[in-house]
Amino acid sequence: MDTQHDNALAHALAAIPGPVPPSGVIHIVIPHTNRFTVVGNHLAQHAGLSLVAIGIGVHIQSLPAGSEISIKTLAARFPEGEVKIACALRELEAHGYLRRTRVRLAKGRVATRTVFCNQPGAVLRGAVVPGAPGAPVVGAAVRNPAPAPAPVREHLRVPEPARVREPEPARVPEHLRATEPEPGLVPEPTRVREPEPGLVPEPGLVPEPARVREHLRVREPEPTAVAGARPAPVRLPAPTAPKQPRRPLPHPHALTPERRQAASALLADLRRHAVELVLSEEAVEELVPGVAAWLERDATTDAIRHALTADLPKPLKHPARLLRHRLTTLLPPPLPGVHDLTAPRRAPVPPFQTCDGCERAFRSHEPGHCRDCRAPYGEAA
Repeated sequence: MDTQHDNALAHALAAIPGPVPPSGVIHIVIPHTNRFTVVGNHLAQHAGLSLVAIGIGVHIQSLPAGSEISIKTLAARFPEGEVKIACALRELEAHGYLRRTRVRLAKGRVATRTVFCNQPGAVLRGAVVPGAPGAPVVGAAVRNPAPAPAPVREHLRVPEPARVREPEPARVPEHLRATEPEPGLVPEPTRVREPEPGLVPEPGLVPEPARVREHLRVREPEPTAVAGARPAPVRLPAPTAPKQPRRPLPHPHALTPERRQAASALLADLRRHAVELVLSEEAVEELVPGVAAWLERDATTDAIRHALTADLPKPLKHPARLLRHRLTTLLPPPLPGVHDLTAPRRAPVPPFQTCDGCERAFRSHEPGHCRDCRAPYGEAA
């Protein structure tokens, strides 16, 4: 009696038309009417994505635009840790579903802009045409039963100008008519039809032709921001600091033939102590002044060899560049002279004397009285 049976699921299985497969999954498909998301099989059945990446991709696609999908937010929402979620997001980035870029805001702050594409394959093939029915739309990904929004260009439609009825000419008063010409020369003028009341405008209100055309001119609509338009590119600073100029290789004051020969022999002999330091003749000629500068500063060959061969990186790709860097940055200072090492002589210190008056000790080269006892005796200081 403790086993629960789902009778509704059993009835649903019985209502499936057609033969039921003997093994494998059986789908009970119920059409959704609200709160659903369309997910392509290219994501749900992706062969190169892990199950965590597919689940996070479906979750991000179901969220409305503007939702927070940082690693900490997803880690607080799901039981997976931050490391696993970060790896899943990198998988989505590698396959084109996700893109994260750093943008600089107005007040100097830097934010991360995340863009999710539900069909990266269509974007790569160039099958998306702006304005077409399949063009990308920036908005909520969750389907709602609300009516479809009006087209974006609906507010840009220019209304047709209203037709203005031209007023008929007014009847000329009797006292303003010209004198009647002689009969037979000019035909009798036709009588002007009296306009209907209310159609004759008052004097000064009849617009001139130029004013009428100005009134009927259709004003072009001001450009407005269209939803989905790409913002202007934001210039970001360089990701790394500018490189400092390379320091020149040290040179001796006088490159004598003896120092040149000793420096060349030391550089050519380095491969006996470190197999990675195999130098060409051109590299040896370039580095000879640096080794000669060390020899000029009384550095021994053993000290130079130890400085050039100790703690070599593995693998070593450019031995000549490494030796140039070490000869430049590790250059020792010149040895001090013999007189520079002698300690400075201290000034002679006067010995202690006992005052003849008060018997206090004071320093002086000659015996006598201290400073306090000199005044009564009238001695000079």
